[in-house]
Amino acid sequence: MAAAAALWRVLLAGSLLAARPPAGAQQSATVANPMLGASSDLLPHFLLEPQDVYIVKNKPVSLACRATPATQIYFKCNGEWVHQGEHVTQRSTDQGTGLPLMDVRIDISRQQVERIFGLEEYWCQCVAWSSSGTTKSQKAYVRIAYLRKNFEEEPMGREVSLEQEIMLACRPPEGIPPAEVEWLRNEELVDPALDASVYVTPEHSLVVSRARLADTANYTCVAKNMVARRRSSSAAVTVYVDGGWSGWSRWSLCALDCTHWRSRECSEPAPRNGGQDCQGAELETRNCTTELCSHSASGPEDVALYVGLMAVAVCLVLLLLVVVLVCCRKKGGLDPDVADSSILTAGFQPVSSKPAKAGTSHLLTIQPDLSTATMTYQGSLCSRQDGHSKFQLSNGHLLSPLGAGRHTLHHSSPAAEGVDFVSRFAAQSCFRSLPRGAANMAYGTFNFLGGRLLIPNTGISLLIPPDAIPRGKIYEVYLTLHKQEDVRLPLAGCQTLLSPIVSCGPPGVLLTRPAILALGHCVEANAADWSIRLKKQSCEGTWEDVLQVGEEPASGLYYCQLEAQAAYVYMEQLGRFALVGESLSMAAAKRLKLLLFAPASCSSLEYSVRVYCLRDTPDVLQEVMQLEKQLGGQLIGAPRVLHFKDSYHNLRLSIHDMPSSLWKSKLLASYQEIPFYHLWSGLQPYLHCTFTLERLSPSTCQLACKIWVWQVEGDGQSFNINFNIAKDTSFSDWLVPESEAGCPALVGPSAFKIPFLIRQKIISSLDTPCARGADWRTLAQKLHLDSHLSFFASKASPTAMILNLWEARHFPSGNLAQLAAAVAEVGRQDSALFAVSEAEC
Repeated sequence: MAAAAALWRVLLAGSLLAARPPAGAQQSATVANPMLGASSDLLPHFLLEPQDVYIVKNKPVSLACRATPATQIYFKCNGEWVHQGEHVTQRSTDQGTGLPLMDVRIDISRQQVERIFGLEEYWCQCVAWSSSGTTKSQKAYVRIAYLRKNFEEEPMGREVSLEQEIMLACRPPEGIPPAEVEWLRNEELVDPALDASVYVTPEHSLVVSRARLADTANYTCVAKNMVARRRSSSAAVTVYVDGGWSGWSRWSLCALDCTHWRSRECSEPAPRNGGQDCQGAELETRNCTTELCSHSASGPEDVALYVGLMAVAVCLVLLLLVVVLVCCRKKGGLDPDVADSSILTAGFQPVSSKPAKAGTSHLLTIQPDLSTATMTYQGSLCSRQDGHSKFQLSNGHLLSPLGAGRHTLHHSSPAAEGVDFVSRFAAQSCFRSLPRGAANMAYGTFNFLGGRLLIPNTGISLLIPPDAIPRGKIYEVYLTLHKQEDVRLPLAGCQTLLSPIVSCGPPGVLLTRPAILALGHCVEANAADWSIRLKKQSCEGTWEDVLQVGEEPASGLYYCQLEAQAAYVYMEQLGRFALVGESLSMAAAKRLKLLLFAPASCSSLEYSVRVYCLRDTPDVLQEVMQLEKQLGGQLIGAPRVLHFKDSYHNLRLSIHDMPSSLWKSKLLASYQEIPFYHLWSGLQPYLHCTFTLERLSPSTCQLACKIWVWQVEGDGQSFNINFNIAKDTSFSDWLVPESEAGCPALVGPSAFKIPFLIRQKIISSLDTPCARGADWRTLAQKLHLDSHLSFFASKASPTAMILNLWEARHFPSGNLAQLAAAVAEVGRQDSALFAVSEAEC
């Protein structure tokens, strides 16, 4: 027995019976103690166990164990043994006990964790062996650290009264490990330990128990962990003070009219930061009696006089009402005698290859449409000839003016004045909120000859081409620009409004040819950066995607030609439309127009400079112009364009290089900030910041400074300002956009640049495919519209679609000579293409 015990000790000392997995083995390593009487003191115990760790970006992490007494230590991760070659082992002896001591370390990479991502969490633990058995350490979890970009809830700006509670909510972005939250007030850290009225709730909301004037500031929620630091949009908090009345003054002396008065002032306190003025009268009067005043009693004669005057006033009011009713009735209905003498301002004079006989006219004229009494044409008709002589349009200028003669188009006038028109459509069940007033609305009465509606200086127009309205029909058509606060357009995710919201109608009418709606947009279009959709609102109020711009349309009802500054939408159904984009990358950018305004005159020491950031479309520019005109502002610098990217970074504005001996800024912080989402969503077409300055002397009239506007880690623009505040500047000329037209409604041929007969000849000549290429496809190529051939080909008249788009793009300043040159090039490929016989007259 003694010999057997000695042999057993030798085997243990050589670790021959120490159970461990061989190199690279993937098996369980639970080893039973072969010595039934072994003491538990000989089991390994851990001096260092693996701890939870986080992988930041692509940096590997290490897990370590230390145990005594231990002959072997191996790591097991998610139930699988780690390969022996991946262990870094260090052996030593505990100096105090003399027992064997082992340190083992392994490295874990991001790829190892990602291989099981989504199945379960990645964990590892140590298993240590001694002569008495095995011991397992605690599990250590390895997680990939991250911090999302978007806050789950951002603080919202608000206005609160003095001593009211302020609560700003903040839910940080999702992250591992969870983000810590801190608050900034005007970029300074808010420390609740230093301010007893401020505390942060467990849900990370900032609470100011009793608001003070000093709490007026921009507040930012900051979330951070080991990966990143995220800032929320800044929330502007304004603490205002409502005004309070002072005490009444003493009553004044009794005046000659037997009254006296007393007054009070709204000064205890005076309203501040937008607080309400005092309610009630600041002056009170009462009757009084003294020797200085006299009373006069009213006799029966005065009563009779007052009664007579009242009777006369009532009669005048009744007479006025009768006159108004009679005038309104006379204005009802259509007036068939309104003549438009400019309806055919251009045409063509064919040039014959042979001299024409005396008295023979070759003037092509438009024939009257006998199916409707609302449109008639008067003009000379070309005489019929028995011969078959032909002449070539290519021998003369294709779009040369008409010869002498009378060309008068009689058309109907609008059925009623603007107020009547608005009231009729406001009563419809669909689009009840449609009309807004004459300033943002155009309307007219149209028939088969078509026409055009436009809202001046907004870039918005509607082209109704010839034959879009069925013959015999008359439509009252309107075009309306909406304010965004009047129409709710829901946006999700990274979506942004790129254009104005425009209605044209009435909805549901039958159009036999597509009309073309032109509207501005602010997108820097790149197919790799944007997904742009045309949205249409249904009568139920929901918005639907009807077209993906740049892709083949699902139906032939809509098509969009997107150009650098404007979009042209073909539509066979009218309604309410808007362009909405969704960014596909952080390189996606919108155009913002930056404008600087200041008061045209200044009588106090304070002077304000307003910086507008607006969607770069003509309609918003017009709205800001009108607003500043009412405020008495003047433009003090040339407008700039800034490319605002979808980078989640805010827009910052600051003022620099101002002579401190003449001016000082009242801005509390070094810069002002407009939150990213407020600009990116597009739901607010313009935003502005105000720099309030103070001149140190009333004699100071020259203002020189620099204003910077930039997106954090993005594009920026600067304004170098140097002008006399006592004089009007000349910069206002830059604000006036090119006038589109004097009349918002043009009816019939006068609405088109291309004369009607020339248009018809081009269509009939180019619609038929030609083997030599002398057809509408070549014309589209010459006009750089060959990317839309499939859409044009789907229509009954591809050439008409091309000419309609040319009309929409080039009105009113289109160059007919350029179009004529393009048509002439097509005609040269087939000399007989535009041959016209005299019998065609």
